[in-house]
Amino acid sequence: MKIAVTCENDSVFQHFGHTPGFAIFETADNQIINESRLSSGDSGHGALATLLAAEKVQLLICGGIGGGAINALTNAGIQVKGGAEGSVRDVVIAYLNGTLQLRENFHCNHHHHGEGHTCGDHGCH
Repeated sequence: MKIAVTCENDSVFQHFGHTPGFAIFETADNQIINESRLSSGDSGHGALATLLAAEKVQLLICGGIGGGAINALTNAGIQVKGGAEGSVRDVVIAYLNGTLQLRENFHCNHHHHGEGHTCGDHGCH
């Protein structure tokens, strides 16, 4: 399985649409067999689903994410687990072990971000 995690400085980035990049993990038999990084470049919300689909990602783990992005990822055949926090490697290991803890309030319900914006209680920016 190929897993992408929103990433900045080896931590789960808390806003999918603004993530600077992804940590990409290839797994087999519940073990990480390869790890790499993928820059999001200038890709915006919609293009990120296409970027991940091109990498043959099957699962995205992220902090906050909006409904439109979830729909785009789902339509691209990518499963989404939102509400993650911590080290990207630790969240993948927890997912593989069946112990990944996720926040319930991880949905972003907006389209435009202003100065000092936060998404509910999870504080994506």
